Amino acid sequence: MTESLNFETSARKSSPAEPSGEEDSGGHSHPLLQPRRELFEYGLLPIPKLIFTDGIVTLIYVKEKLLQRHATALHRVDALGLADGLQISLVDAGIVLDTLVSVLPYEPEDLNSVDVRDLVLFLYIQSYRRLVSKTHKDSAAVADVWPSTSAFDGYLSALTPIQLKRCSSRRSMPSPADEEAHQLSYLEKHMENIVSVLADSVEGEGAESLVLTLDSFQRLGLLIQFFDDGHEGIPLSQACPFFANCDDNASNISVSASKVLDWLLRSVAISLEHIVAADKSPTRGTGMGGINDVDVTMMDASANKAKLQSSGLQSGLFQPSTVQSRSQTIVDGISKASVVKQVSDTIRHPVKVLNCHDSVIYILAPLSYATVYGCSDATVVVGAVGKALRVEHCERVQIIAAAKRICIVNCRECVFYLGINHSPLVLGDNHKLQVAPYNTFYPQLLEHMSQVGINAIINRWNEPIVLGMVDPHDSLPHPAGLSDTQSESATCLDPDQFTNFLIPKWYGANLVESTKALCSE
Repeated sequence: MTESLNFETSARKSSPAEPSGEEDSGGHSHPLLQPRRELFEYGLLPIPKLIFTDGIVTLIYVKEKLLQRHATALHRVDALGLADGLQISLVDAGIVLDTLVSVLPYEPEDLNSVDVRDLVLFLYIQSYRRLVSKTHKDSAAVADVWPSTSAFDGYLSALTPIQLKRCSSRRSMPSPADEEAHQLSYLEKHMENIVSVLADSVEGEGAESLVLTLDSFQRLGLLIQFFDDGHEGIPLSQACPFFANCDDNASNISVSASKVLDWLLRSVAISLEHIVAADKSPTRGTGMGGINDVDVTMMDASANKAKLQSSGLQSGLFQPSTVQSRSQTIVDGISKASVVKQVSDTIRHPVKVLNCHDSVIYILAPLSYATVYGCSDATVVVGAVGKALRVEHCERVQIIAAAKRICIVNCRECVFYLGINHSPLVLGDNHKLQVAPYNTFYPQLLEHMSQVGINAIINRWNEPIVLGMVDPHDSLPHPAGLSDTQSESATCLDPDQFTNFLIPKWYGANLVESTKALCSE
């Protein structure tokens, strides 16, 4: 039977000294909790067997099964163990393992296996559903450059592209503020289950209790992160008062799971208060615009709901179209123009290119993550992405990218020139996609690739994997039977149509160099 945390437990004798519980009013001395958006944006997979709707009942069973049958002494499991433990194909297991590795908050020494606790958290988050896209902030202006009938109006269709549902207004990716609000609301609602699935059962006085070791607590770094008032990151063990005085080697020290849960919920509440205050600030601009709780129904989860988030700071070449928030750089709404972002502009932040039309966007920098969303009739050059690149809801766009991984979602008539270490993942209602080898160069390219760990010798541009027609995380209505429809894959570009793309010299490109290392023989 699954244990819950709605009871009194006491820490074991080996637990560190506990705090008095006193906090400054307004949470000024309390670190600010934020969700790790990388997990929510790049870690969701459309594999039905990964989504459990019975809370943690099945997950606890899966965890115990993996630990007993497949895990090593270090509690790690490989793709073969994943396939058997989750009853999925070996190909899907490989995708799960690789995707989890790409969103971990640390660089694992072993890329062929994962910690079972990280895996269980990863599986739980597969129940998350993204915030529904909203009407574009400038629908009238966007209507002038976007087709009136498109695959990107919030509907998927099993019909031909010309039969797609007409929509009177453009849709756009939710703002960073709204997304973080939705993610925090999800975490608050499900935090009890999340802590429970990490906790260990121990013999108490007359009854079982749940405790959380320091090592297990630090696994929450996959989901959350903490910042001080100066927006500097704080290690999880130092942010939590129960573990703040622990030695780094004291990984087995444990604390009452219910007390850790109370502290985490309090941390979320303080973050909500902070973000609501920021949302009401005169400098905030428009409000959050309504946040719907659309995650999959789960059992045994707390019912708390909240809405939130913070404002971004404007900077970059095109203000206010280019924005740097606390942890990402956004290029938004560029039309009939060229934009270049280099290392000094991105500061290794994740980058998002949103709603750009008839433009050329150059991101000539080493990145961890990147997203291209809602663009049309544009060319986007992405320098080097060490974790994951996601391209979604784009039409007649050329993507030129060196990356470890790419996921292509709901795109049409796009061409992808790729230097890619893992097979491209293709998902959703795609039409007339083409793939080709990488076709450009700039002087710092090889250095940037080396910095983020891209192997210039391995290029799997022509090995796309089709995952399915429906993304269960997108919160959109899907026609009956669509999930059983085979998604359209990408075809290889005709060699006669392949050309090199030259980055202008005034952007620092050296046109003499070759990209042979990234091209397939």
